[in-house]
Amino acid sequence: MRKTIFASVAVGTVLAAGLGAPAMAVDDGKAELSVFHGIPGLTVDVYVNGELTLDDFEPGDMGGPLQLAPDTYSVAITAADAADDSEPVLGPIDLPLEADMSYTAVAHLTADGDPTATLFTNDISETASGEGRLTVRHVAAAPAVDIWADGAVLFSNLANPDEMMGDVPAATYEAAVSLTGETDPVLGPTDVPIESGVNTIVYAWGSAADANLALAVQTVDTATQDSATPTGVQAGTQGFADEGSSMSIAATVGILAALGLAGFGVTAAVSRRGR
Repeated sequence: MRKTIFASVAVGTVLAAGLGAPAMAVDDGKAELSVFHGIPGLTVDVYVNGELTLDDFEPGDMGGPLQLAPDTYSVAITAADAADDSEPVLGPIDLPLEADMSYTAVAHLTADGDPTATLFTNDISETASGEGRLTVRHVAAAPAVDIWADGAVLFSNLANPDEMMGDVPAATYEAAVSLTGETDPVLGPTDVPIESGVNTIVYAWGSAADANLALAVQTVDTATQDSATPTGVQAGTQGFADEGSSMSIAATVGILAALGLAGFGVTAAVSRRGR
């Protein structure tokens, strides 16, 4: 069976977004942290608790996952080859990481094109047999978008820095992305395989004004009936900007209903940043 779900065509540029093997499940009692660099044209270093953790981190790179003891970690992003983290480009911010949870910290642009970063909680709760999870995250300098599947809107009005997700039958899907309310795609179409027991996370990043919109794909194992990882997850995001101020983790604020995709079997949730 073949269906349609997300895109990898930049405005004026075709950029491949490969699917790697899923990250291993979170180690018992640990917190899993990945880092994605979604700011075009800026190579950076990433410091965790004052230690250089990712060196010469380039746009489009995904680092990790790191298996960390649950704790609060200070993360700072500096210019490449900085002597230390005393003059960060972003941060520092204290990130509270809980045991048996999976997170991705994303350096990206706001909708208006300013550098910022967001901490996402990856939903690793159990999926039904034969199903995988699709998560779409908007971290691009671009307006709100609709995500199309098989000629119908699957997720609507997704804005930076929000995410939407749904569990779908494992299959290969093809999709496109348009500006909200429009039908002409600004990304896609392309194929994305969704595997059973895997959360496939797609990031739309870059800048529409600079014609370098692109996709990145991250895969994270979901829980199984025999695993010790939780069957529930605290969904949400936490943002940080160059002032070093932190914002509270946002709660899930809505459920997408009436998707109009008969037989698709999607339960979709929207997670937004705390105000």
